[in-house]
Amino acid sequence: MPTPRRVGVLTAGGDSPGLNAAIRGFGKAAIGYGMEVVGFRDGFRGLAEDRRVKLESGTLAGILTIGGTILGTSRDKPHRMLVDGEVRDMTGAIVATYRKAGLDALVCLGGGGTAKSALRLARAGLNVVTLPKTIDNDLVGTDATFGYATALEIATDAIDRLHSTAHSHHRIIVAEVMGHRAGWLALGAGLAGGADVILIPEIPYRVAKVATAIRRRVRRGTNFSIVAVAEGARSAEDAKALAAAEARAERASDPSARETARADVALLETQHLGNTLRLAHQLEQLTGLESRVSILGYIQRGGTPSPMDRLLATRLGSAAADLVRAETFGVMVAARGDGTGAVPLEQVAGRRKLVPPDHPWLAAARHVGTCLGD
Repeated sequence: MPTPRRVGVLTAGGDSPGLNAAIRGFGKAAIGYGMEVVGFRDGFRGLAEDRRVKLESGTLAGILTIGGTILGTSRDKPHRMLVDGEVRDMTGAIVATYRKAGLDALVCLGGGGTAKSALRLARAGLNVVTLPKTIDNDLVGTDATFGYATALEIATDAIDRLHSTAHSHHRIIVAEVMGHRAGWLALGAGLAGGADVILIPEIPYRVAKVATAIRRRVRRGTNFSIVAVAEGARSAEDAKALAAAEARAERASDPSARETARADVALLETQHLGNTLRLAHQLEQLTGLESRVSILGYIQRGGTPSPMDRLLATRLGSAAADLVRAETFGVMVAARGDGTGAVPLEQVAGRRKLVPPDHPWLAAARHVGTCLGD
């Protein structure tokens, strides 16, 4: 079987620890197989605009421990890209760049949105392989995503540090952790950091239940509490309203009604931005304890990747080179224990790995007395 001669690589979506390690892992393995590796700057936009750079061994040296991505990234999608003030479908331009650059394959590093974009390009005739990157750990078909381990360490360290202030000032401290749809990061950091309350998107919470748990701690002589909350966690009332709006959008047959329902969904989804502040205020009123909010934000996905993320990204990157060499395309490289596997993009795109209600981490949280808001 002839080895592909030239392969493109790009990073898309939000930045994440381990991207450079994955680029290095893939690039070094591919070069070792005799391939030429071409990087495209700023995700799919750079591919559409043919902004490329040759990745050689020297380029890849020294980037293993560096955060971010040497290629840059963007959230642009091939079929919806802002060009000269208007949104255009740039799939054709991307295909043209692929042909012009003489690529035999394209490797895309990214999360769920990248998987959908890669599938679109595969259906347009390109040979595509993706690598699972996201601090949310919510991609289906893989045991883990690179970026999660580092973000988990950072969020846990933050919760560890917040304990001293909460204890000293007899306060409730609400720590907001990233995770719009999936609660893996908040759940993991909350468990590892000993949070007293953990609220995740998969389990709608009742403020009264949370307040009761905090008051119970006060009666036992513990006059402070740490609440770890995912940014996408919702109250039971808000979750019910969102589900109803999504159902209306699904049922609507009239285009105008469907558009209105979708607008309602979008509005309800953006309202989560103030949920953490409202929650802290409500808890202060219900418990009589001062409440403070600490929003971790982008700190969680910045800086040096952890050893586990470097190891995972290197394993997955080198496995991607194996798949390209074997001409196995239209797949995502997945972590499988200490090994790897190839999952068809059709099984990844448009799906999300959420925390299941019977997950052992949830059982452990309940066993140690953590309130989950339900």
